Amino acid sequence: MIFRKSQPPAQPEPEPRATRPGSKGRPTRSRKEAEAARRRPLVVTDRKEARRRDRERSQRDRMNAQQALMTGDEKNMPVQHRGPERRLVRDVVDSRRNLAELFFPIALVFMLVALVVPLFAPEMYMVMSTGMIIVLWGGILACVVDSVFLRKRLRKEITEEFGEVERGLVGYGIMRSIQIRRWRLPRPMIKHGEAPRR
Repeated sequence: MIFRKSQPPAQPEPEPRATRPGSKGRPTRSRKEAEAARRRPLVVTDRKEARRRDRERSQRDRMNAQQALMTGDEKNMPVQHRGPERRLVRDVVDSRRNLAELFFPIALVFMLVALVVPLFAPEMYMVMSTGMIIVLWGGILACVVDSVFLRKRLRKEITEEFGEVERGLVGYGIMRSIQIRRWRLPRPMIKHGEAPRR
């Protein structure tokens, strides 16, 4: 009894604060805590997650670019199709009827016929092959002449509008003229015979 330590009186438990109706029931975070919660590492340590993010981003960019090629939204098009010079080249090509876009489907039909005819009529093959060679080479020559006229027109239009012909623009237009109109990308924005957009 003598050596027993006297115990301090027990402290009463603090009563919980009564929360006001509509309050969140916890203290507001400091600015430092809020910024730390928002902060993300610049370098992702999880390589799998980084690859997944890169794939998603590139897929999203490809979809946006494809959509832009279909709708004519030049801001989101791939770099090789952007700019007023390339738009003018596309419009010049799309406003005219190009021999090459008509010739290539015909040439394809002729080649298929050349494969089928020997099976059913071998005696006709020599006559038909001679005729097809003449038609094909004649069509190729006509396409070359048409491309020369297109080249002159493209150089004239670009010089009038921009003063200088950038390297590769004429080739861009000639390659477009070879494609079938329905399959061209970016999609044609003007009809045959319309003036190019300025």
